[in-house]
Parts: sequence; structure tokens; C-alpha cells
Amino acid sequence: MGGSDPRFAHLHGGVASGVPEGRAAGPVARSLGGSRTPDPAACCAGPRPGLELTPSRTRSQNLRAAEYPPAGSQVPDAIPAVFFLRVLLEDTGEMFRVTNCRRDMTVRELKEELDLLLGIPFNLQRLQYLDQGILMDDTTLKFHDVVPGGVLSLCVWHYDGWTELVVAAVEGDPAKLCGLGVVEGSFFRTANSQHFDEGQWRRWMAQRAFVALYISSHRGHVEAVQYLLEKGANCLGKSPLGRTPLHVAAAMGQLDCITLLLSFGASTSIKDAKGETPLAVARRLNRKQSERRMFLFSWKSKTGGKDPAQLLTGPEFQKAKSGLGLKQRMGT
Repeated sequence: MGGSDPRFAHLHGGVASGVPEGRAAGPVARSLGGSRTPDPAACCAGPRPGLELTPSRTRSQNLRAAEYPPAGSQVPDAIPAVFFLRVLLEDTGEMFRVTNCRRDMTVRELKEELDLLLGIPFNLQRLQYLDQGILMDDTTLKFHDVVPGGVLSLCVWHYDGWTELVVAAVEGDPAKLCGLGVVEGSFFRTANSQHFDEGQWRRWMAQRAFVALYISSHRGHVEAVQYLLEKGANCLGKSPLGRTPLHVAAAMGQLDCITLLLSFGASTSIKDAKGETPLAVARRLNRKQSERRMFLFSWKSKTGGKDPAQLLTGPEFQKAKSGLGLKQRMGT
């Protein structure tokens, strides 16, 4: 169906900046692999998407209006099979570069990529291009005459206070999150939630806590992640695409957040709707440090906390190794 349900009924189990691994988010544009992005005007395809921050929302809007040609100005035969687009997150002023786009790519497929790239859950996204209104999920980029290098606008659904929550999570300020209905005992209410009974309100609050954790983990806001986890946010919760906060933290190489999530019980084996675990996502996006950290944590959990290096030099391993060597020499 076109457009996402603003009521977010697909969130399951409660309650998401492209930067180098182990570093805080900064204003320098980098790819998901950690390398600097090319000139924004260059039309090139890369193996991974990336993030580009602009100094102000006004500059982003001016760039969108002046730097790129209007729809239909390029000859269809001249459009490459694979190209890049730029997505402006209107509510924060951030500009993201999305590679490996195709003319036959559906809006839903693009939003699935943005879920991982922007850290904004799929069901909260509202995409627009020029003045064509909301892009329907089952339409294609070709249908909307989206051209290479074009700028799409992404807004968060304003229904039920979700925009304010997303902006606070992007900023990573625990004090702001505290007052937006993510912790038990919060007095935050919306026109819709004020009519909830106790059970409905708790589920609604858990959804908001999960979204805040998802975005904060993606952006590498360690203090916000710790605050949310300590207040009961569900690190095993899933987005509508089946992704957990660990999926997006691994995708962006947020090592400190990965460690925190794992220490609170996050799983490296949960698969998303595409069958990818956090480990698989890190491997696909060449996040080697993320992959290694999750692997070591999983190894220690299975071996009772023993370090892999100690196991390789321990007496049990050496004994087994010597026994295997003896059998090989005897030809057995």
C-alpha cells in the first residue's frame, strides 16, 4: 500500500550518523565504509550509502532548488542504470547520499534502504519529490521522474508527537527524551494518547522508547542509549522491517553503542525481514570492527567469558592439538 500508517501499529515488542567506527558524529561527510564522499555534484555509484551534513536547513533547501535539474529535464536514454540520490531529512536539516539507486526501484525499496542509512524506522518515513506530494510505496522512481542527483525530502509523520521524539533522539539529549513519553511515569500526553487506558498507554510508551533507542543507537549517542536501556527500553524490539537497534548500530560502526546494547542483552543472531543478522549487516557494509566486536562478545558468551586468545593458548587446546598431530604422524 502507498504511504505508511501513522499509527505505527507494525512496531513489534516495544520500542536509529554515518561516521567512522568508534567516533562521534561530526559535520564531515563520509560514506558508510568510512571514506570521504565524492563531490555532491558527481554522479557516481558506490557500494554503500553515506551521510552528508549541511550547515543549515536553509542551505540544504537552496541547494536542492538551484543545483539540480527539474524532473524530465534529462533524456531517459542518458540516465545511467545505477545512480545516486540525495535525501534531505527536513526535520533536522541533514542531507544523506544514497547510492545504487535504479529507475525501476520502488519507493518502498528506497525507504527500506533509508531505514538503515538514516536510522528512521520505515513506518515513520514520508517521502516527497518536488511538488508531487507523498510518494506511494508501490510506485517507482521512474514513475515520479526522479533524476540522478535529485533531492527527495523525507519528513517524519507529525501524528501523535513522533516528529518531536525523532528530533530529540537525533540530538541525543536524554533530558529532552525524558519529557517525551519514553519512560514510565512520564506526564507526556498527546491528543490521541490521552484517551488510552493504562495498557494502551504502556504499549504506546514502549513503542516510543524503542524508536528513541533505535535512532540514538544509529547516531552513536552513548549517553542517550544508556539512559534509555536503564529506563527499560527494549533492545530486542524490532522495527517494521525486523531490525533491532543492534542492526543499525552495527551498520554505522557505533562501537560503544554496540557494546552497551550487547551488555543489556541484544542478540547478534536476530534476522531482519531480508534475513540479515547484525553480524551480516556489518560484514556487508565492511564494518570490520563492528563485526569483530560482536563476534568476540558472542564467543565469550558461549565459552563462559573466556577470551579467544586464552583459549588458543590454553592447556585444553594444546592437548587437543598435540593429540591431532600424533594421529596425523601415525597415519590414522
